[in-house]
This record gives sequence, structure tokens and C-alpha cells, in this order.
Amino acid sequence: MHCLMSKYASLLDSQGQPALRPLLDSLPGKLGRAFDRSTHGDLDRWQKVLDELPVLEASNIELDADTPSIGLPGDCIASTREAIENLLKKLHPWRKGPYSVHGIHIDSEWRSDFKWQRLIGHLEPLQFRTVLDVGCGNGYHCWRMAGAGARLAIGIDPTLINVIQFHAIKHFAGDYPVHVLPIGIEDMPKKMAAFDTVFSMGVLYHRKSPLDHLLELRELLRPDGQLVLETLVIEGGGGRVLVPEDRYARMRNVWFIPSCVTLEGWLKRCGYRDIRLIDLTQTTPKEQRTTEWMQFQSLLDSLDPDMPELTVEGLPSPRRAIFLAQNP
Repeated sequence: MHCLMSKYASLLDSQGQPALRPLLDSLPGKLGRAFDRSTHGDLDRWQKVLDELPVLEASNIELDADTPSIGLPGDCIASTREAIENLLKKLHPWRKGPYSVHGIHIDSEWRSDFKWQRLIGHLEPLQFRTVLDVGCGNGYHCWRMAGAGARLAIGIDPTLINVIQFHAIKHFAGDYPVHVLPIGIEDMPKKMAAFDTVFSMGVLYHRKSPLDHLLELRELLRPDGQLVLETLVIEGGGGRVLVPEDRYARMRNVWFIPSCVTLEGWLKRCGYRDIRLIDLTQTTPKEQRTTEWMQFQSLLDSLDPDMPELTVEGLPSPRRAIFLAQNP
């Protein structure tokens, strides 16, 4: 646990942003609970992977690229590169990416760069901003935020394998102002009003109370801060919401999938202004698929093979919308 805790020393010691103090002051206890080996049987194995990663100097780091690249193939010999690849594959499944580490291409389940391309041209510039990514996975978009000039990018995700993958990438990238915390949004201090931009991508439909989630996000934003909300949606007018009886696309924890008009109404009800729908895209196997780095079932396994416009449960196949909104 001590090794993982130490990876947050630079964040905990930061003095420049008073609005973050409620989070930072409470963080040691939350980290201790998240990294308690008695409650997570895989933690020792994952820690061993991190401990065995070699220390290399990266001759080039490019974060503002579809595939964030850390180091070049020539930075190490072939046997070292093979050892790194074998270690990183022990952190399977890699769901967010892609990444390139000293020439090793981590071909994740999601082409997360597709989503980034759809939204980046519409945002208020991230330069010098303090940014939060809720449900960030292994931090792919946090790295892209840093590449876009964010002063500080913090991701939160309670799934520990995602956090460990982030630390594997950061091991090679070095001390960038990018951090992924092993906590959920319910662990964030109330009414922080600390972040210039808050991202919630692929989270809303997993929440039993979507309006509470929108209100929690608003409490994290400073006045006039920007929300970036990406979620599953269905076709239809105001008031239309899909509530799956059991699973949706083989996922158990999908609760509410609204129409775009309904979601806009929810955002208004929660007090947001300047609400804009900037993208509406059908998810395809080009964007989400099984790979060498994520060998479990993926999108194709969740669609009706004869009618791919439906899920295996007979529901509309995944469509995703991106909304922007301002906190007054």
C-alpha cells in the first residue's frame, strides 16, 4: 500500500489551489481504504507488475496525439521492450486507449481518440485549466487534457485495475500534472466548486439517480465552469427514457437512457445554462472491439447478429451524445 500511496505525493504536497484542499486533506484516508490489500486479492500481483517495470528515459513524449506516445523504440533494446510488453499485458483488460510506450502499441478495446476528436473542437480551451474526469478509466482522456494544456488533470475511478494501468503509463511518462484517484464521485467533497471543466463520459447511464449525478457534477464546477457530458441516448422526444428491465448490451448496471430532448430538460432542471448538443454518433465495432489487449466480449457480442441495429436484448443499439453546458 505504501508504494501506491507514495505515487500521490506531488499532488498531496501541492499548495497552489486552495479550492482543492477539501479533497487533498481527505485523500490519504481514502487512498488507504482503496489500497487495502485485505479487501482486494489482486493488488499484490498488480503492485509486482509496477515494481518490475524498468526505469527508462523517454527521448520523446507526445500527449497531444490520437495515440499518446511515450518514448521511442530506440530508447531500449528489444529484450527490454518485450519484457515491458509482457508486464503490461498482465494488467489485462485494457479498455481505454490507445497508447504507445517505447514502440509498444497498446490496442485497447475502445478507440478513445474517436470520442476526443468529436468533442475537442467544441470545448472552451483547456489551456491553464484545472480539469476533472469522472469515471476516467485508466486516464486516457486525462493525458489528452494535459496534451491540450491543462494546468492539472485529475481523474477519478473506483475500479483499481484502471488506476494501476494509469500508474503503469505514468511510470514511463514521468511527473506530469495528471493524476487518477481510486475513488468515485460520491467520495468527492460536497460543493467544491473547484474545477474549470468537468467531464462525465460514459457514466450517467450507470447511475441509479441521473439527476443526482448532474447535480453532483455541478457542485464540482466553479461558477461559469463547463460540463462535458457524454452518455447513451435513444431516439424520441421530450419525456422519452429507456429503462432496461434487466441488461442492456449485456451490461447489468444500465438504469436510464434518455432521449436527447429529455436529457436537455434534465440539464435545465438541474440549473445548467447554455446547453448544447455537439455530437450524436452510433457506436460501431471500429470504435469498440475485442483486441489482443482486451480479449473479453465487446460490442459485436452485444448486438443482434441478424439485426445489428438492436442489442441482443432487442433494445436499440448504442448511440452516444455529447452535451456541453455551463454552471451559472
